[in-house]
Amino acid sequence: MISNTNIAETKIRETSQSSMSYGDYLYLDQILSSQHRLSNHHDEMLFIIIHQSSELWMKLILHELTPAINEIKNDNIKSSLKKLSRVAKIQDQLIHSWDVLSTLTPSEYIEFREELGKASGFQSYQNRLIEFALGSKNQHTLFVYEHQKELYRELQKAMGEPSIYDASIQALVNAGFNIDKEVLDRDLSQKYQANASVEEAWLCVYENTNQYWDLYELAEKLMDISNKHQLWRFKHMNTVERIIGNKVGTGGSSGVNYLKKSLDENLFPELWSLRTII
Repeated sequence: MISNTNIAETKIRETSQSSMSYGDYLYLDQILSSQHRLSNHHDEMLFIIIHQSSELWMKLILHELTPAINEIKNDNIKSSLKKLSRVAKIQDQLIHSWDVLSTLTPSEYIEFREELGKASGFQSYQNRLIEFALGSKNQHTLFVYEHQKELYRELQKAMGEPSIYDASIQALVNAGFNIDKEVLDRDLSQKYQANASVEEAWLCVYENTNQYWDLYELAEKLMDISNKHQLWRFKHMNTVERIIGNKVGTGGSSGVNYLKKSLDENLFPELWSLRTII
């Protein structure tokens, strides 16, 4: 008698021979053969995989953020909320990845650090695209891409596009709130500055949640993302300090000092300030 298990295994073999396999679908040959150590040190593999996987998570963040921004711009807030929840969960993965990397000790890292040359996490263009989409815009960060003309143009374009907070402020306007003209007509490539009319609008949303439930939900999703972005930055700084102390970073960045300065920036400032007012 042929068992159900044997029948199932036979079907799996037949399917594997005649159609796409799991490995084919995920391009595992390419993915799993893309870890090339430049040294013979065991722990360089950890370093490579942490950064490669982080870039994949960042790709997924951008995959969710981009349509979410468009949905908010088109006054379709409900559809954006699931995507923003997913972004926050992805951020959790990125935050926890620093715990894995922190198992790398200074004496282990120094064994292969020189092999990295001028490569630096500061050069991650996906991280820049995420920052721009969240409203953290700084022209100075683009200088490292000037030699990559096509990428530089892409980043310049992204810097001038509405962030998710710009789209959310427009949603406030669509709901009937009066927002200062200087906010609505501002240069989107510049870092957003807190504005009293925006704070008043969000405060009204929080004081009338039943009336403005979608906007209230949107604001809380933004707070989740802002908070986790800050946690990611802290864990990044903390891990780098644990491994290299206050040395200059690879690629010539100021390392921990630069990362500590970035901790002072709060995304979506009025959503933070209104908490003191309420």
